[in-house]
Amino acid sequence: MTEVKTIYIENFTTDSGVFYEQIELHYQHFGKAFDEAPVVLINHSLTGDANIAGPKGWWNEIVGPNLTIDTNKYAIIALNIPGNGVNDYTLDHYLDFHTGDIAEIFYRGLQLLGIQKLFALIGGSIGGGIAWEMAALYPSLTEKLIAVAADWKASDWIIANTYLQKRLLENSNQPLRDARIHAMLTYRTPASFTERFNRTVNKDKNIFNVESWLIHHGDKLQSRFLLQAYKTMNHLLASIDITRKGETLEQIVEKISSEIHLIAVDSDLFFTAEEDQKTLKRIKKIKENIFYHEIKSIHGHDAFLIENETVSKILLNIFIS
Repeated sequence: MTEVKTIYIENFTTDSGVFYEQIELHYQHFGKAFDEAPVVLINHSLTGDANIAGPKGWWNEIVGPNLTIDTNKYAIIALNIPGNGVNDYTLDHYLDFHTGDIAEIFYRGLQLLGIQKLFALIGGSIGGGIAWEMAALYPSLTEKLIAVAADWKASDWIIANTYLQKRLLENSNQPLRDARIHAMLTYRTPASFTERFNRTVNKDKNIFNVESWLIHHGDKLQSRFLLQAYKTMNHLLASIDITRKGETLEQIVEKISSEIHLIAVDSDLFFTAEEDQKTLKRIKKIKENIFYHEIKSIHGHDAFLIENETVSKILLNIFIS
């Protein structure tokens, strides 16, 4: 694991008008030096972090030496969403922020590191939403915008689920455990559960194996994540919307110079493939270099973390195109 480094964003005013003297931005750097190779920024998902490569990296079958995103060829950076609990850093007043603010903080962080241009801007889930927000704010920042199992907005379905998450986080006796158990139901699919568990029973615990698995995931998050951090991330997830200033999607995308690649999961119950298909249909009328790719999997939203071979093939074709 590479070292978690910290830079400081000074004198930041949120879109809602709240002034912060200083915001901590934690990041990890993999591969080549930023001034020696094309730079790839990878944005993490809701309970992920900037540790994308190496033994415990969440994309370690995709990012690394001689892999699709090759650390021998690229300078790769991952930024932690401020308040996600890395180095115990949380935001006391997370309601001051939306994902557009996070995108601006990320951009300023890149500037501080001397990064003016990206080869690729990639994000999964909420990280893809932040990637969209960055492209909307800075239309010529990257050559390739790659949103994976993500969208440029929080749909009604996302907003509804984050609302239930909020209630669990505020009202449950075991908020992190219960919120995670509910979340896992949106990250996977009925078919995925059937394939894995098929109504089998954990005889030691005298419960179904699917129940044991959900308990395990609840306990695991409880042991590694801070409640304030989860509340922050849940709030930010519901805030994704590049059109919040009144411009239409078409008006925003017309300004974006980069290729846009939408990578959807056909069985995703959270950021649904249908929403990406609608986006493609709308944007194709005004922009030629937008492309749609689909991961075929029974595993739903989490397929972008599971189907590494498929994801690698899609990304490789994008990187060499």
